Amino acid sequence: MSRRRFLIWSAASAASLVAAGVPAGPSVGVAPALAQGPGAPAIVDPAPSQTMQGFGASGAWWPNDLVHFRPEVQQTVADLLFGSRGIALSVYRYNIGGGGLDVTIPARGPETMLVAPGVYDWSRDPGGRLFLRLAAERGVPILIGFANSAPPVWTTSERPFGGYLREGAEADYARYLVDVVTRFHDADGITLSYVSPMNEPNNTFDHGGQEGMGVPLEQRPVLIRALGRELAARAPYCRVIADESSRAGEQFMREVPQWLGDGETATYVAALAQHRYDFAHEVTLRLSRELAETAGKPLWFTEICCLDSRTGVWGPQYDPTIKAALQMANMIAQGLTVANDAAFHWWVACSSVIGRDPAADPAAVLQPNDDGWNDGLLYYDPSYAENGNQQIYVTKRYFALGHFSRYVRPGDRRHDVLGVPRDLQILAFANEPSSTPSTAPVQLPAAQRAWTVVVINSARTGSDPTAFRLRLPVVGSERLTPGIAVETSAERDLDPVELPDVTPNGIVSARVPAQSITTYVLRRPDAR
Repeated sequence: MSRRRFLIWSAASAASLVAAGVPAGPSVGVAPALAQGPGAPAIVDPAPSQTMQGFGASGAWWPNDLVHFRPEVQQTVADLLFGSRGIALSVYRYNIGGGGLDVTIPARGPETMLVAPGVYDWSRDPGGRLFLRLAAERGVPILIGFANSAPPVWTTSERPFGGYLREGAEADYARYLVDVVTRFHDADGITLSYVSPMNEPNNTFDHGGQEGMGVPLEQRPVLIRALGRELAARAPYCRVIADESSRAGEQFMREVPQWLGDGETATYVAALAQHRYDFAHEVTLRLSRELAETAGKPLWFTEICCLDSRTGVWGPQYDPTIKAALQMANMIAQGLTVANDAAFHWWVACSSVIGRDPAADPAAVLQPNDDGWNDGLLYYDPSYAENGNQQIYVTKRYFALGHFSRYVRPGDRRHDVLGVPRDLQILAFANEPSSTPSTAPVQLPAAQRAWTVVVINSARTGSDPTAFRLRLPVVGSERLTPGIAVETSAERDLDPVELPDVTPNGIVSARVPAQSITTYVLRRPDAR
């Protein structure tokens, strides 16, 4: 398959998407391997370390642009993100808008359905509602409602940025959020499983380029309790996640023990959510893990973007290549193995910040530049309204996330891997048919999926392929056979490659090229 075919999508690509069976500086740190003797296989620990709760991305703020695209393009985007032949995100974050009053970038000011407290216009936010519905129709199992700001009636600035949640408004704001949750559930048949009432609450976003409000430390438990009580009374199918701190170290680690406590607030928190814009070191990630385990809560990594592929930290750059994709993959591996993250959510699923004019120079979307941002999985032309260009541009980062979202489903269990060869990261997941949604897009019946193994080879370009052996736990007379092998590299985009060798006693052997991500699905041959 040509590289260009999968980097540029138009509405006409939807048919080929289905036909092909494929989704139409310092590096990120990783956990140290345990050294073993020459030729010894890496060992998968028989005891699971965590239960996975999904891989996803958010619907801020691109639906406000894509609502103006042709319906067939909208369907193509939904297929790419949510469909069983796309990357099948298992989590989608719907942005509950604050109304966008005076936000300087219009698309980043989503409408609120609130007209006045208790009064709603449910026809508002057509783009956000559209893609939430498209995600639900494609069976995305975990839908989240998250708010960057309360509507202005409940903020100190009387705008959805530049201020704080007004003291005493917690219960009213909570009722509003639950009104949105119950409306989707009762009128549209769409279940939001979680609500996040605050986003990076240390920041008031005074610049006005997007919505965002501060929530003081002492106010966070008041808000969580108000929202938790309201959900328990009116929408028990939905839980609270918090507090979406922007930095794992100086904010999350210091502040969570203060607002979470050990009483009523903690009972309403389903998961502890953090962003990692400090690009936290392993010590901080291990401390975050300990904090979550002490609290008895799963740890979710709910937002990250915008890594400069040359430095591995925050910075402006558009890089659609395998280099940036490997950074994402290694960041996921680091989070799962060091912080014991149960979920990983990229920031925006789609972005217009390419940094070049793709209509004037289509080849520019294939190369890095310093004027765009690595914030999207998919991209579209920011000038679509003027030039009519509604093509969708696909990055290697999109395919990298697909190695996890497509083949590791909620309920699957991650097992530690010891003795991994140099330059490799190997992650092993035991597949649980009883908890894996029927829409799991692995081209195998759920009952036949036994293990998913993701191998990331960060060796320098030009290095020879790396051979590895991996011993999987085999119970009794169970025999495993290879079912699927797909690779993303400079030349491939989740494309099928040679299946690994698997011995009767569960040793998997394969070779993976430098600068690649490869996923193997092992099957139970006797399952029906």
